[in-house]
Amino acid sequence: MRYQTALPLLALTLSAACDAGSATRSLRSETAALSRAPAATEDRGSPRSGALTVRKECHSYVGQAGGICTITESSLDAIEVQSTITYAQPAVNGILDSDVTLDPPGPGNNAANGHCMVDLTTGFGSCTFSGGTGKFQHFHAAVQVSPLGWPFFAWHGTYSYGK
Repeated sequence: MRYQTALPLLALTLSAACDAGSATRSLRSETAALSRAPAATEDRGSPRSGALTVRKECHSYVGQAGGICTITESSLDAIEVQSTITYAQPAVNGILDSDVTLDPPGPGNNAANGHCMVDLTTGFGSCTFSGGTGKFQHFHAAVQVSPLGWPFFAWHGTYSYGK
């Protein structure tokens, strides 16, 4: 488990020294490796957990309440490409400290509840998720946010399903 956390952090550190194209290729390789892990679904009997790597784009986010970013890559099947993250509070003095909702595309009552704190001047921060509806009812995650070159950001962390 220690290496599952250390590897994404090492990749993040190395990608920060690369240009956006190299960081994108690195994230795609890491995402492909992680996506071979079993998908987490709510109907399994035991708690599941693992590494979580997500890439999002935020070209339309301007710091206002109700702003959104869109997931473009995810190592977890439950967080589908085209899922949106909606920020409930506005950024204040360059700091985003907001409740968030992660909502997959398509019909259904599936949303994860969370909170993000990001320094918008650097692009670094963190997000935590705890529960939600549907397939996210027992979902928990803690991720570090890092910039990949505007408007792209990465999440690296861990997730679990359990009560």
